[in-house]
Amino acid sequence: MVFSSAAFLFAFLPLSVIIYNLLPGLALKNIFLCIISLCFYAFGEPVYVLLMLASVGFNYICGIVASRNGAVGLAGLIVGASADIICLGYFKYTDFLIGNINVLFNTSIPLRGIVLPIGISFFTFQEISYLADSYRNKTCQKNPLKVLLYISFFPQLIAGPIVKYSHIEKALSERKADINDISEGICRFIFGLSKKLLLSNTLGLITDNVFGFESVNIFSAWIGAVSYCMQLYFDFSGYSDMAIGLGRIFGFRFNENFNYPYISGSIKEFWRRWHISLSSWFRDYVYVPLGGNRKGIARKCFNTSVVFILTGIWHGASWTFVVWGIWHGALVILENIGVINIKNKLLSHIYTLVCVCIGFVIFRAETLALGINMVKNMFFGFNFSTLSYVSLFSLLSPYNVFIFILGIIFSFPAAKKFERLKYPFSAILFILCILSLAASGYNPFIYFRF
Repeated sequence: MVFSSAAFLFAFLPLSVIIYNLLPGLALKNIFLCIISLCFYAFGEPVYVLLMLASVGFNYICGIVASRNGAVGLAGLIVGASADIICLGYFKYTDFLIGNINVLFNTSIPLRGIVLPIGISFFTFQEISYLADSYRNKTCQKNPLKVLLYISFFPQLIAGPIVKYSHIEKALSERKADINDISEGICRFIFGLSKKLLLSNTLGLITDNVFGFESVNIFSAWIGAVSYCMQLYFDFSGYSDMAIGLGRIFGFRFNENFNYPYISGSIKEFWRRWHISLSSWFRDYVYVPLGGNRKGIARKCFNTSVVFILTGIWHGASWTFVVWGIWHGALVILENIGVINIKNKLLSHIYTLVCVCIGFVIFRAETLALGINMVKNMFFGFNFSTLSYVSLFSLLSPYNVFIFILGIIFSFPAAKKFERLKYPFSAILFILCILSLAASGYNPFIYFRF
């Protein structure tokens, strides 16, 4: 079930909010949220609900052990985190490893065809952070129901943001959602829904067309690249907005996950603004434990490389994601050591956007070779055949051009100007969203596959 589906908007969500607010006491509310969160997950992955329950139970026990002193606590952390990583690796990377072994050693080991549990990358990272924080702080949650709610809470279960336990620990025990919280949450949800349905979906169709063209020239290649950058941003930031809004409806305050990343003047700044919960997770649980920037420039570069390679691998079992991570890591290292040091604000902004575009083209491509070919066409695609022109002009319908321009505008802080009109504006946007949902069957969520 996705947030932008009719089943969620007109059945699951309103019923959940009504029943939740009718229940007396926070204990019953927490139990109810656990039940509906598991039902939400079961809607798409009924079998893997058992996997999630087993995973939560195992991490609950390991968290208690990890909170103890000495070698026992360290053992609890290592055993729990290792099991989480092995589980994630089995489901996400087994076929990728088999495929690469077959290529390298000319073998024919059959692929396992393992179905990836939805959201496993997100809730696995939450479990690992819970264990690490239990070990560091020597405290853990003794109530298993609260650990279950922390991991399974449906607004952030499928595609984040990745929430630290400490961020919502107090809210699990004492919270309330007044009329202001509910109204603010609904508005935030509708803004996210609008990003998804009104912008991302149309930009996604443009992107799919370009990446499916037989003949691509420099103009259509850049249209496809920029469209995908905006599609990905509005898809994922829209989902994060919806998750933050839903959390607030139930009394939870999640941290922001995006802060207008396309205004960045460097790749380092980009990663302070893009998918903030993921970059913060890698900083706190990988980069800093490896030594961060405390052990000299060489060690800092090594630590940065590890973080970005893992970031690429986390996104998916494909060399396109690995290369995307290496690309960003290399640029950050070059910025850190001063090789890339653009003083002019406009030029630094252009450099950042071009580099991000190149990276996301690789990220989007089905294979590394296709991604490299698309990047080549972005700079050397001087193919002006009749077919390339026909392909190009098929993209330029008035509606596509309008959404493309609107996407550029709303990728920047201009969107903040609408906050003063959020209540009437939200009503209009919701109507437009429903019309869009009724008119189109194209409604993917990109980050569901991660």
